[in-house]
Amino acid sequence: MRRISRGTVAALLAATVLLAAGCAKEQAGTKLELTAALPDQVPSGTVLRLGDPQIQAIVGASGLDKELTDAGVKVEWANISGGPQSIQAFRADKLDCASVADIPSLFAAWTGTSTKIVFQSVTLDPLNHPIYRLGVAPGANVKSLADLRGKKIAYSAGQAQGALVLRVLQKAGLSQKDVQLVELTSNGDSYVTALGSKAVDVAPIGAQNIKLYEAKYPGASSIGTGIRDDASTLYCLTSAVENSQKAAALKAYVGVRTKAILWANEHHAEYAKAYYQESQGLSAADAKAVVEIVGNKGIPATWDAAIARLQATADLLASEQNHEKIDVNKLVDRRFEAVQAAAAGSQVVTGDAA
Repeated sequence: MRRISRGTVAALLAATVLLAAGCAKEQAGTKLELTAALPDQVPSGTVLRLGDPQIQAIVGASGLDKELTDAGVKVEWANISGGPQSIQAFRADKLDCASVADIPSLFAAWTGTSTKIVFQSVTLDPLNHPIYRLGVAPGANVKSLADLRGKKIAYSAGQAQGALVLRVLQKAGLSQKDVQLVELTSNGDSYVTALGSKAVDVAPIGAQNIKLYEAKYPGASSIGTGIRDDASTLYCLTSAVENSQKAAALKAYVGVRTKAILWANEHHAEYAKAYYQESQGLSAADAKAVVEIVGNKGIPATWDAAIARLQATADLLASEQNHEKIDVNKLVDRRFEAVQAAAAGSQVVTGDAA
């Protein structure tokens, strides 16, 4: 029997390792230019790592998870959303995409993390269904935006709430010098607690939490901003969008995500139970109330209006926070614009709501 030398064994092992590495690289997907058409076929074993808790609940409740499976998309869900968490996960390469408002894409760019927005949705009646109201601490005596002068306002520079504060000041004809901005990251109930303890006079609070806040702290109140604050996106690492396999999976996911939003519009009770009750721990009554407060979401026929609003916000933040000016068109991947519009069909939103 012929013996194989140690050198030959080593060479064979090295070749095997190189072959495995080549297969892994191929499995990871080839680079897809950002100007290339999105692939239609999802290669077997493609995984998307998504921080999209609300859609996760809707997909499960609606049965749309089967559509993802049939398309060959495997999702690893993460209980992550919002700017700070998602940017941290992006930097650690633990996440491909996350659901956020519009501000995180700007701060990702300003802090050196390359991302692309691949999904835009809007509130169908945005001024009557705001995402935030201004919570007012007991005894703070704020009845209108003009009363903000001299007040302590909770402020988080890298979050949607921070941008909203700046836009509110702009609308009220006030500058940062006219108020006291208190740096405070909005995390869970932090803004509510700060208001209740009178650490701040005013803070943006999710509209669904206003009743809970006012019930918990005697004398607490809130006022509306009169500002549209309904920006809602899915943004992804640019490296994920440039991965041919993940790009194909994202194309399928954007279509399913669109259908999930439209399903929730027609199934308030099921949506309330799946997300606000079972995921967020609200009572049945509170879950139902929240769904009515936040209103229905729509899919815009084009992203033109959303991009214009994002540019205006970017310009404001660049001026007020000393950031570099940025062309927000570089932060969006408009190939997905047609994908979600096609999935929505005749239900796309045009006009002022878009």
